Amino acid sequence: MRTLGLDERCLVHDLYAETGPVAAPDLIISDVAQFSSDAIVRLKRLLEPMSAVSVPILALAHGNIARAEAQARLMGASETLPATSAVTIMQERIDLLSDQGGSAVAAKLAEEARQFFIQTFFSGRTITPDFARAGTELITRAVQQAGIRNWIRVVQRFDDATHQHCLLVTGLAAAFATKLGFDDLDSYRLTKAALLHDVGKTKIPLSILNKPGRLTDDEMAVMRTHAALGYDMLEHGGFSPEVLQVVRSHHEMLDGSGYPDGLRAPEIPDLVRLVTICDIYGALIERRPYRPKMSGRQAHGILRSMIGRIEGDLVNAFRPVMAEFDPI
Repeated sequence: MRTLGLDERCLVHDLYAETGPVAAPDLIISDVAQFSSDAIVRLKRLLEPMSAVSVPILALAHGNIARAEAQARLMGASETLPATSAVTIMQERIDLLSDQGGSAVAAKLAEEARQFFIQTFFSGRTITPDFARAGTELITRAVQQAGIRNWIRVVQRFDDATHQHCLLVTGLAAAFATKLGFDDLDSYRLTKAALLHDVGKTKIPLSILNKPGRLTDDEMAVMRTHAALGYDMLEHGGFSPEVLQVVRSHHEMLDGSGYPDGLRAPEIPDLVRLVTICDIYGALIERRPYRPKMSGRQAHGILRSMIGRIEGDLVNAFRPVMAEFDPI
C-alpha cells in the first residue's frame, strides 16, 4: 500500500482476526493467496455487511486466474486483477473503483466550480455579490450532494494550485458550518466568506502565484499583499463588512503574529477565525511541488500545535470535518 501512496488512508485487515473492520471503507482490496474453503467462508462473512452500502471490491488473483475470477464473482467482487500486475495498473483500477457513486457527482460539480472561478474570479471581471452568491450556492450544493470526503478527493487532483485551494477551503467551510449546526443563513455567510477569502491572489503575478517551488523572502512579501489587495478590490463593491474583514484578516493570528495588520484576539471576529482554520487546513492537505499533501490527521495535528495563535475550541470543533474523510 505504501508503494501505491495509500498508507495514510488504508487499513490492512487480517482475514483470520477475531473482529472485523469497524466502518465501511470506500474500497476493499482482497489479497488472499490461498483460497481454502475456510478462507472463502471467512471472507464472505467479512464482506457481507459491506454489501448493504455497495462498497466496491477489487480482488487480487493468485495462481490460476480463471479459478480466482470464479471465486471473486462468488464473493461479489467488482473487478479481478492478477496480483503480479504492475503497480500503475493497480492504481488505475483503484482510482476507477473509488470514483463510483458520490465521487462522480463531486467530479462533475467540482469541474463546474472550477469553470466558475475561471470565468469570474480569474477573468479580470469585477467580482460582484451576485457572482459570490452563485459560487457559494454551487459549492454548498456540491458538498451536500457528494459529501466532503468525495469533494476533497476530487479537488485534490486539480493541477492549478490556486483553484484547488479556493475550492478546498470553500468546501471545508461548508462542511464545518454543518458540523457546527449553523442555520442556513450562518452557513451561507461562512461559505461565502471562504469563497472570497483569497480573491486578492488574482492580483499577484503568475510567476509567483504558480511558482513550482518555495517562494523567496521577496516573493513571499509580494504574496502576503494578497489580503490587503483583496480587501481593496471588494471594499466598494457592495459586500458586507464581515466579508471584507475575512478577506483582509484571514492571516491574522490571535497572538498578533499575523498580517497585514498584526491584529490580536479581541480584534479578530469569529467569522475570520473560522475561515482561518479552514484556510490553514486546506493548505496543509494540498499537494505542492515541493512537498506531498498531508493526511487529514497530520494536518489536524499541526492545527492543534497552533492553538494560541488560532482558536483552540474551533480546532477541536473542526475534528469531525477531518474525520469525515480521514477516519481515525
